This record gives sequence, structure tokens and C-alpha cells, in this order.
Amino acid sequence: MKRFERLEQIRRLDPERDFLEIYRLTATFEFPWDYTRALELALYRTYAVPSIGRLLAQTAELTDRTQKRYDDTALLLDAVVEHGFADDEGRTAIRRINQMHRSYDISNDDMRYVLCTFVVVPKRWIDTYGWRRLSRHEMDAAAVYYRTLGQHMGIKDIPGSYEEFENFLDAYEEANFGWDPGAREVSDATLDLMASWYPRPVAPLLRNATLALLDEPLLRAFRYEQPGAVARAVVRGAVRLRGRVVRLMPPRAKPHYARQNPEIKGYPDGYEVAKLGTFPVPGVRGCPVPHKGMSATTPAE
Repeated sequence: MKRFERLEQIRRLDPERDFLEIYRLTATFEFPWDYTRALELALYRTYAVPSIGRLLAQTAELTDRTQKRYDDTALLLDAVVEHGFADDEGRTAIRRINQMHRSYDISNDDMRYVLCTFVVVPKRWIDTYGWRRLSRHEMDAAAVYYRTLGQHMGIKDIPGSYEEFENFLDAYEEANFGWDPGAREVSDATLDLMASWYPRPVAPLLRNATLALLDEPLLRAFRYEQPGAVARAVVRGAVRLRGRVVRLMPPRAKPHYARQNPEIKGYPDGYEVAKLGTFPVPGVRGCPVPHKGMSATTPAE
């Protein structure tokens, strides 16, 4: 297969009808590394909304059990990509996602914003650092994919087109990004986790490199020192260089799913999708009010 042959295949598909196939081709063949980094950044951005960052700090999932929370989130989202919305594994993953979210008081706007990050951040990342830019077909298919996921999650007033996702994200961040000490704690724990994936002597360098990839609104919201111009140029230039190198490589012959990433460390002996994630108990940190029909020991359905 030639380097752009899969893109030609994507352009022969219909983004409305074949959105799952297009999204799989893009995320698991064309840009698996970029999608992993971009979705990490997408979730990280959400901490800068105080209502989200504060709740994550209250649950302690991202501060006390950071690796497990990272693994579970990646694996649950990955199961839907791999198996789709109709398959039992995909449906189980969505059910677990819903059980966790419905256990907490999360606004529809916050849920909608998180969904928007999954559409917009990967496009912006790939256009900046990927081996090629996303095509219109891929943008549209991603919007339909996450609109469908959002519908399965019961999110209301989901944007339609990519541009609507982007406009909502930008407006929400402008109105809601701000300082919260709990959110900063979650941010620090996440940066520490990412640094822990590499040999200890280079961990501080990895943390600084990550900060150099963040934009001004994120740095201000978390009150991090601004990285120097040289550090930004070096780090961002290195990631762009990686994209240029990938462009010269043969296209991937097999799909690469998130479950295959070396950063997933908590399940060396395998896992069951139905057992991923948290099972909060009402009255314990971050889960103050049980939902109707939910007992003290049974997660919300």
C-alpha cells in the first residue's frame, strides 16, 4: 500500500454512513500515536474547567489512583472504537461510562464540553504535528462518531458539524477556564504519571516538555510558569520532526488500538470491560447524592 492510499480509501466512504469505519482507519492506522497524545491532551484540558477539575479532585481517582484511572478511561473509549456501538463489548463499555458519570452531579454543559474536546483537540494536534493534515471526510466522520457516542451517553444539544463542536469548545473555554486548587492537584498528578512512564533521570525533562506543548490559556488556568521560547521551539519542533519522519515510513499494515499502548500498565494479565472504571458509593467523596433507583452498593445503570 502506498502512503496516501488509505486516505484515498477514506475519501471513497460516506462520513455520515461510514463514520465508524473512517474513524477506525484514521485513529488506528493513520494516526494511532497522535490520537493517543491528542486524547490525553483533550482530557487534560477539561481539568481547567473548575467544576470538572474540582470534582475529579474530590473523587481522588486521578490523584490517588492515577494510573488506573488513565488505563480505564483509555480502555473504555478504545472498546467502543474497536467493537462499535452495536457489539456487546462496545455496549458494555458505554454502559460502564454511563454508570460512572451518572453517579455524580455533572452538568450537561460540562459533559458536552468534554465531548467537544475529543473532536477538536485531535484535529488541531494532527494538523500541527501529524504526518499530514486531517481530511474533510475525517473531520466529519469524527464529528458523527462523537455525536453518536454522546447520544448513547444521554448528552443533550450535541453540536452537529465539526465547526459547531469547535465553536462550542472555544466559547466554553473562554467563559469557564479558571484557577482551582483541586484542579491543579489533578493536573500535577497527571503530569507526574506521564513522567513516570520514562526512566527517572529524564522525568523532569518530560514534565517540562509537556508544559512546553500547552497553550497559554491552560498554563494560566493552572498557574504554571511559562516555558521559555527556546524550550517551546525545541519541543514543538521535535514533535513536528517526528511527523515528517512518519510521513516517509511505509503505511501501517495492522490497526493499533489504545489497549496495545505501553502506557497501559495496570492489566498485565488482561481485563474485562465490565469491570473497568470505578463503582462509587453514595456519600463517599464526590458522590453525595444517590440517584433514583440506585442503592448504596449498586452503580447507576
